[in-house]
Amino acid sequence: MLVNPGGSVEHMARGDLRAAAERGCRIVSVSPLADDTDADLPGVTRIAPRPGTDIAMMLGMAQHLNARGLVDHAWLDRHTHGWEPFRAYLAGETDGCAKTPEWAAEICGVPAATIRELAESAASSRTHIAVSFALQRARNGEQPVWMGLVLSCMLGQLMPPGGGFSYGLASGGNLGRPPLGVALPTFPQGRNLVGDFIPVAKISDLLLNPGGRFTYKGEERTFADIRLVYWAGGNPFHHHQDLQRLRAAFARPETVIVQDSVGTATTAHADIVLPATITAERDDIGAGRVDPWLVPMQKLVEPHGEAKDDYDIFAALAGRIGCGDRFTEGRDSHQWQQHIYDVTRTALAAQGWPLPDFQSFMAGQVAKLPLSDEPGLMTRFHEAPEQHGLATPSGRIEISSAIVESAGLPAHPAWIEPEEWLGSALARRFPFQLVANQPPGRLHSQLDFGEASMAGKRAGREVARMNPDDAEGLGIGEGDLLLIRNDRGAFLAVARPDAGVASSIVQVPTGAWYAPVDLPGVGIACVNGNPNAVTLDIGASPLSGGCTGQLCLVSVEKWTGDPPPVIPHERILPRAPASPAG
Repeated sequence: MLVNPGGSVEHMARGDLRAAAERGCRIVSVSPLADDTDADLPGVTRIAPRPGTDIAMMLGMAQHLNARGLVDHAWLDRHTHGWEPFRAYLAGETDGCAKTPEWAAEICGVPAATIRELAESAASSRTHIAVSFALQRARNGEQPVWMGLVLSCMLGQLMPPGGGFSYGLASGGNLGRPPLGVALPTFPQGRNLVGDFIPVAKISDLLLNPGGRFTYKGEERTFADIRLVYWAGGNPFHHHQDLQRLRAAFARPETVIVQDSVGTATTAHADIVLPATITAERDDIGAGRVDPWLVPMQKLVEPHGEAKDDYDIFAALAGRIGCGDRFTEGRDSHQWQQHIYDVTRTALAAQGWPLPDFQSFMAGQVAKLPLSDEPGLMTRFHEAPEQHGLATPSGRIEISSAIVESAGLPAHPAWIEPEEWLGSALARRFPFQLVANQPPGRLHSQLDFGEASMAGKRAGREVARMNPDDAEGLGIGEGDLLLIRNDRGAFLAVARPDAGVASSIVQVPTGAWYAPVDLPGVGIACVNGNPNAVTLDIGASPLSGGCTGQLCLVSVEKWTGDPPPVIPHERILPRAPASPAG
């Protein structure tokens, strides 16, 4: 899945990966899903560890590098802080357990010989270590991301072209591209007068536990008593965990307001819906982070029904609470677009880079923007870390961190056994690891009813992929209806045996509109197939509180009774949306 804030005119990753492979670059995909890399990409080595154990595999590689004398200590000494405690952990000096490839193999299921070969291959060639966004979306999900950076530091290859480390490469559009040479035309954000906040995964905790305590980055904080929820954009009943709990949480506030351009499973839980225009119903300027293009987005049709532009909704609300002039600064949406465009145009003119006037731009074609040729932060840090330190307590890359330790975690990357993984005692009751990843056909499921999303379903339900041997052992065939459940809930999905899915894995994408039905003998189940009906609603760790909706343990069985009907999207919509403000 390739996304970029603001969109992308050019999609680079797929072509760049193919060009690299055709030049002889070895690509190693570490995932339980073979199609996380293109099936026809040449020369790919695929390794499938147990989900949630990537850090154990990397620790085994790190221990082997250190034991074989393949660590770049000169680079570590100059650019990092805290190597020695981590080295002692690798060697087993702190806990009596050396993190050898054999130790790692017992946890991750990848042969020790493969781990050793991968470590030596990384040390003997230019190596780039890329970790996906998905790794963080699990219990202790910060650990494998941190470990990927540390592993790259051990190799001393953080900056050479083709080497180094990245987070979200080929997941986020345009990562690795030079920054823009000018600021994009963006609306000023102002300053939030409320300093309180929660991590993204604590929505239900906030609403259900007013006055409760939680920790974030080692700091203890208090949940506010929320009486009104205003949700603009996004769709928590797509991406949040344990939707039955979220449903109870959304019932607690006195008022829930949702502002969106389409009805969703979230608007179905709202007291007031403010309908916003879609992009085709308004003029706008398209601009993506690190994407060197400005796109004139002319209105194609008049707004449907009572829908208004988001800006107009906010301006009307600001006027009703007495701060309309302060919010709008006397400009309507068209005037704001011209104003922010002219700021960028003036800055580019000073660089000798012409742009047309606003009216000509909006009536014309995509405009090219310059890329910066100035060395970035990491380039400056790599060349002179003493003069260009990082925003860390040491000014260096922290292999060991006092801040992380203050949150009650190990001070350095470490294997922390999650509650729900295939090596846990719970796996005897729930023997499958659910991988609830992002789908290719939708984002945040606002458009789950659209053609692209519906094309990935079977008879309106989500598809559950599993290894053919697992399916055969359960008497499951293509197209069978499955009941997937654990102690938190259940959902239904349609079976698809797939050899590209590792053993003991069932993969179901997020995003089906939540359709809870009380099934006899089962309880509340999402009959449309949203996997967040069963995912674990607990923060990744006391450090981040990030979401953990990517992985959990489930049982899988063939549904043998009459199949309950799918709930159509139109029946999930609220019956009588309120009129927008203004």
